[in-house]
Parts: sequence; structure tokens; C-alpha cells
Amino acid sequence: MGRLPPGGLTWPIPHMKMIVDKRRHPIPTDIVPTALVADCPVDPEDPPRTQPDPEVLTATGDLLRALAAPVRISIVLELMHSELCVHQLVDALGVTQPLVSQHLRVLKSAGVVRGERNGREIVYRLVDDHLAHIVVDAVAHATERPGA
Repeated sequence: MGRLPPGGLTWPIPHMKMIVDKRRHPIPTDIVPTALVADCPVDPEDPPRTQPDPEVLTATGDLLRALAAPVRISIVLELMHSELCVHQLVDALGVTQPLVSQHLRVLKSAGVVRGERNGREIVYRLVDDHLAHIVVDAVAHATERPGA
């Protein structure tokens, strides 16, 4: 994390629009995609007892399970920067082609990535940026933990 200015930060920062998370911590909206805030079925102003529908929770669990492998996390991190084909992912990640293909199948069936044929190759890209934010936030959280 970056260093705080002397005296720390004060909230709200005058030029930033803010939202608050469930724990009432301020979050600058310039780091939270507006579409993510607008489309989220969980309203931060609702009491904590409010839960999304069970179908939404099931779909969310399925998505998180699809992201729950180090190679798949690495694939998402690579694809957030550019579209890549399998051999480029193999080179970037240093793993075998069958392993990359297997993980891409899982990500594709979960709706995380999509592939488009370009001649003899299939070029993969993320379906949307929300998924990259989930992975980036999880990686940031893991690096902030004591002992990590």
C-alpha cells in the first residue's frame, strides 16, 4: 500500500464522491466502477439482515468456486491486461498447455472468460471487468493479512 500523507487522510476527501461498504467504511467511487455500484443487488443502506435471493447466492458461490484455484486467478490477472491465446498464457504462467486449457474450460463454463476463434487460435478475454476487480481485491486482501 502507498504511504499516507502526514496527518493521514480525512474523509470525505472533498473532490471524491463516496459510498460506504457494509461496515460503514468510506470507499471513493472513482475506484469502484459505477456500474458495479448501480447493479449490485445489496444496498449498503439496508440493514445487515437483508440478503439476496437464494438463487443469487448460489450463482455467486458458483462464480467464487470457479475462481478458487491459483492458476485460474493467474489467468484472470493476465487477461485483465489484454486478450491472450493459450500459448501466450502458457508462456506467461509457466505451466503446461493442457493445464491452461483445463482451467480455461472451467472459467468459460462459469461465464468468466469467452473465447473467439482467430484463424487456428482461440483468443480469450474476460467477460467483464467486475470479475477482474473481484480477483484484484482478493489478491490485495491476501497480501494485507499478517504473515502474508
